[in-house]
Amino acid sequence: MLQKDTPKHQGMRRKLVSELRDKGISDEKVLKAIAKVPRHLFLDSSFESHAYKNKAFPIGADQTISHPYTVAFQSSLMHIEPGHKVLEIGTGSGYQTAVLCELKAVIFSIERQNELFKSTKKLLPKLNYYPKQLIFGDGYIGLNEQAPFDSIIVTAGAPFVPKDLMAQLKIGGRLVIPVGTDPQIMHLYVRQDKKQFTKQEFGEFRFVPLLEDKN
Repeated sequence: MLQKDTPKHQGMRRKLVSELRDKGISDEKVLKAIAKVPRHLFLDSSFESHAYKNKAFPIGADQTISHPYTVAFQSSLMHIEPGHKVLEIGTGSGYQTAVLCELKAVIFSIERQNELFKSTKKLLPKLNYYPKQLIFGDGYIGLNEQAPFDSIIVTAGAPFVPKDLMAQLKIGGRLVIPVGTDPQIMHLYVRQDKKQFTKQEFGEFRFVPLLEDKN
């Protein structure tokens, strides 16, 4: 049986949002989305009392749900407007997906771990989150048949920036990706034209590795 989202949980989220604001997250649309998403429902019930602390937690298949700060930071870099077409690499628990849904993006999300893909595909509709498409597949190659995208977000550490993802951005589109091993450096690429991209770096973060398709 799915847990409930109680006034207590909502109060814990308001406190979390205040903490994120204190840490420098200033995008009010993102903070409003974080305030709406019941993070405890994306975690094992044993973590419920910690669900609204700025921590990562295991979600199975050697994966984690990201720190709320990381989710908010990446979401802010994307500059999402309602109706934007977004590709998410690494569905994971679905928490970041839900935040993107609250931002009213049209979301295509790829997950490499079949265990997580199956569980998250069932969970999101139960919480009234409906991404456009969830795909079990290789995030390194993106989703060319649905390109181009307004934004692409990668929620795992990539050893390099996949060329396929760069190619699937619209002109003006934004790729948010942590690059490196442990830790990674958060990168933002903005497509200027067919061949040119600008790049910004935003310091160290820690993610599980981005997995390649070994088939």
